[in-house]
Amino acid sequence: MPSLNDNALSVNRYNLRMTWRKYTGIAVPLLMMMVLLCGSVVSLADPLDQARLFTAYIEYDYIAWLANASGQKASQALLNPVQRLPQEQQTRLVKRYFTLVQALEVVQARVELVYADPAISDAAAAAAELIRQQHALQQSLDGLSPLVEAILQFQVASVMADEGIGFLAQPLPPVLFHSSPLPKALIVSPRDSIRQEVNISLLADLGLEDITRLEENVSSYMNASALVVDVGGIGVYPTMVQRSSNIEWTLDTIAHEWTHNYLTLHPLGWNYDTTAELRTMNETAASIVGKEISREVMRRYYADDDTGENKTPKAWLKRTAVNEFDFRQEMHKTRVRVDELLAQGKVEEAEEYMEQRRVVFVEHGYMIRKLNQAYFAFHGAYADMPGGAVGEDPVGPAVRALREQAGSLALFLRRIAWMNSFTDLQKALAH
Repeated sequence: MPSLNDNALSVNRYNLRMTWRKYTGIAVPLLMMMVLLCGSVVSLADPLDQARLFTAYIEYDYIAWLANASGQKASQALLNPVQRLPQEQQTRLVKRYFTLVQALEVVQARVELVYADPAISDAAAAAAELIRQQHALQQSLDGLSPLVEAILQFQVASVMADEGIGFLAQPLPPVLFHSSPLPKALIVSPRDSIRQEVNISLLADLGLEDITRLEENVSSYMNASALVVDVGGIGVYPTMVQRSSNIEWTLDTIAHEWTHNYLTLHPLGWNYDTTAELRTMNETAASIVGKEISREVMRRYYADDDTGENKTPKAWLKRTAVNEFDFRQEMHKTRVRVDELLAQGKVEEAEEYMEQRRVVFVEHGYMIRKLNQAYFAFHGAYADMPGGAVGEDPVGPAVRALREQAGSLALFLRRIAWMNSFTDLQKALAH
């Protein structure tokens, strides 16, 4: 989702295909053994296969996750809290859940500070009480999660039905999601242009040292730009949604990822990874739906709520600078200049410029670990708002124009879902 949305990476059929290849193919592991045992360099034509030389054993297991999530969804259906609890009690349960998530985030941050403090010799002892609180909060959340997920699914589905999205007053497929730690994603782009060539889901608990080593190895071997990013949601089914203390962000991501499920039943979703333009059309459409549905759910059920205000998932924390540094405007300027340099063939100069700009962003409170071609290849697909990492790409503005032209959200979604190319979108706007 959402450019969080600033950003929620959405992965759909692309990652499922990679998972299938992981379990059915033996060529990559054999090639890895050849590299390790023989010390020779194996040349592969497919960028995905090249990258998987380094990721084959740290890729996320979607099959196991889907089996577990499907079981939990079946249990939730038996509980059916929406039918058993009055709406006021449902709302209180949801608010209680997000309050507990916020408390857990605070405790986890305090534990991290204890372990990072060089003045503390026995971090385990110093953090013992905090860890006890952490376990207690986690147990409470585990008990509430099935109920809250069922309630949020119902609320999002109800708003979608009222918007005319779905079949016979029901979203199709049904809205189903599960919150859990999400996989990270390895993004690879060529150095001489900004284009996502690889998107591989990795284990959720990869450490920074492992991430840095992987990026360096992939970049060196492929002579490409590599970046491991966090994601906010993934459009498998049930969809995966990162746990957050922000209600509106969570609702946004639920609707965003459902949109990918919906689009997968139509040409736009089938062709998600066919071209960069189609990927941007998919992500921008999902971002528009996510934002509009989440706002209406908040208005209808949580109009008096303040638990999610000014809170975003940890990976996308945004700090307000004293001089009102405009992140989206500055990132837009950066992307435009990078595109200019790459178009002139000045690859190394573009990379030096991006590092200089990264330092500027960090100085203003935006903790960007690495700013490179892969960063823009990933974040540039979320174009539901002007500016940012999109640069001068015309696809995002065209999708936004279609939304204005369509009038209703349902008509916008139906129209864009049947498109097979950016040309189809341009023709629709022209007529």
